Amino acid sequence: MKLKPLSDRVVLKMVEAEETTAGGIILTGSAKEKPEVAEVLAVGPGGVVDGNEVVMNVKVGDKVITSKYSGTQVKLDGEELTIVRVGDILAIVE
Repeated sequence: MKLKPLSDRVVLKMVEAEETTAGGIILTGSAKEKPEVAEVLAVGPGGVVDGNEVVMNVKVGDKVITSKYSGTQVKLDGEELTIVRVGDILAIVE
């Protein structure tokens, strides 16, 4: 199954958090932070939303940083995805 976001929505897949620190320390499950970097899987068409023109600045394959608790979590074919508004994307990671 495939998701096609509407309006100013973007479908993201969170990138797995590192399990070891830069110094080689292995982190337990409770010490891991929620990942903030996600990969863009699908992008809506944009357009006029609530009377304002919305331009979609991201494309499929981009790595982005989102607001920590933004979006709606969905599970599709056993994969956990997040659907956010383009305004909840803070930056593109280059």
